[in-house]
Amino acid sequence: MATSAFEEIVDDFEFLEDWEDRYRYVIEQGKAMEPLDDALKVPATKVDGCASQVWLHPTIDGGVLQFDGDSDAMIVRGLIAVLRKLYNGLTVEAVVATDAHAEFARLGLDAHLSAQRSNGLRAMITRIQTVSKEAMA
Repeated sequence: MATSAFEEIVDDFEFLEDWEDRYRYVIEQGKAMEPLDDALKVPATKVDGCASQVWLHPTIDGGVLQFDGDSDAMIVRGLIAVLRKLYNGLTVEAVVATDAHAEFARLGLDAHLSAQRSNGLRAMITRIQTVSKEAMA
């Protein structure tokens, strides 16, 4: 259950045949994101399991998830931007029901990320899913 913003990324990826172009696209998505306020880069928002520094700041209002994030690595910042397009604006129930790994597989990113980046992506997805599940309880 992907958002229309994520579907736009899927469509854009279909036109980008070269993986270097796809990586540049993901990095540009990250560059277009507003930076996370330094005051929110605290241990509570830091994501463990990532090779780079990663922070996610989720908020839930009326059962709807929104999150911001940041990283010191450009490709990871881009992955955060893609995750935001996948999840932001969904209800927490829809977030939990969304198979992010399958959605990322549609982009082919799962096969083109290093093991460390894949582990970091899984850690970010787990954090988002956990926050959503806790909000449902």
